[in-house]
Amino acid sequence: MESTLSFRTGPTAGHAAPAARVPIADDKAMLRAAAEMTRDLIAPRPRLYWADMVGSALLGYAALGVAVTAGSTGVIVAASVVSVLALYRALLFIHEISHMKHSALPGFRTGWNALVGVPLLTPAFMYEGVHNLHHAKTRYGTADDPEYLPLALMKPWTLPVFILVSALAPLGLLIRFAILSPLSWVVPGLRKIVVERYSALAINPQFRRRMPEGEALTLFNRTDAAASIWAMALVAMVATGVIPLRGFAIGFAIGSAVAVLNQVRTLVAHLWENDGEPMTVTAQYLDSVNVPPPSLLPGLWAPVGLRYHALHHLLPSLPYHALGEAHRRISAAVTPESPYHKASYKGLPGLVAKIGLSTIRRGK
Repeated sequence: MESTLSFRTGPTAGHAAPAARVPIADDKAMLRAAAEMTRDLIAPRPRLYWADMVGSALLGYAALGVAVTAGSTGVIVAASVVSVLALYRALLFIHEISHMKHSALPGFRTGWNALVGVPLLTPAFMYEGVHNLHHAKTRYGTADDPEYLPLALMKPWTLPVFILVSALAPLGLLIRFAILSPLSWVVPGLRKIVVERYSALAINPQFRRRMPEGEALTLFNRTDAAASIWAMALVAMVATGVIPLRGFAIGFAIGSAVAVLNQVRTLVAHLWENDGEPMTVTAQYLDSVNVPPPSLLPGLWAPVGLRYHALHHLLPSLPYHALGEAHRRISAAVTPESPYHKASYKGLPGLVAKIGLSTIRRGK
């Protein structure tokens, strides 16, 4: 998922006026190769989805339990690291849910909501109906894109703020579900505000989501109620001592670390260089990032296929487990001069430096 797991926060400072950019035309050979070479990879593998998601969640909760109950600082730290990485992976299946045909994986969204989305106060509706707008060809990189800010064109100080503010995500989600949601059912006018402004994993502060309709609204309300009941129960258990403050603090820290890790990944998922004008598919691809093998660490900080984020923008319907094979096929099929190769980067440090240097140049 390319949008952040933070509570709709992000820098809103004005950005410097960019230099005139030459429009990038679509490379038809690359687009054709991407479509033709991957037609047999479109089907998801249900057993893999379930095993990966459930296994990641259970490992994350088990490690959380160890961290909360351990007496040794070393054990707490080690268990917390495992919990962060495992829960982060489990949580990022929200990105797959936003793209999948639910008939191909019956019950997966419900199972994920029950095991991950509701307990972590990030139900699937926070991404469904939002992330698809980011993939709309005429919206990407514009003011109508909920998941885009021209970060590379902003002031240098906006980048650390963008990262650090995400540490407050657990607090924001608690406020959203334990306070705002229950109040929105009884305070006239508040429900519309809660749905529009506080029910989307978005980084564009101007974005307002539309009220779901029909079956989508029924599912939205049911899941919202479940998350609210859990959030209020969590607050009550901490207030009455059922959950010790120490354990809650460790859990809060793990949740913050998950949000910060995702925000760092979001920072390098794109180059963030668009100034608001519509872009061709090839231009959108080149503004996005692949971090393919032989790098190993991206498997941890960009799991569930998100290390191939640029490729995902070319082929958003491909399941996460097919992206590696798709990348190998397309890389071999296109010419060395193809724009396809220009979206691949070596790792996280170079990407952070690239965006940071861009903000410094713009700030001068």
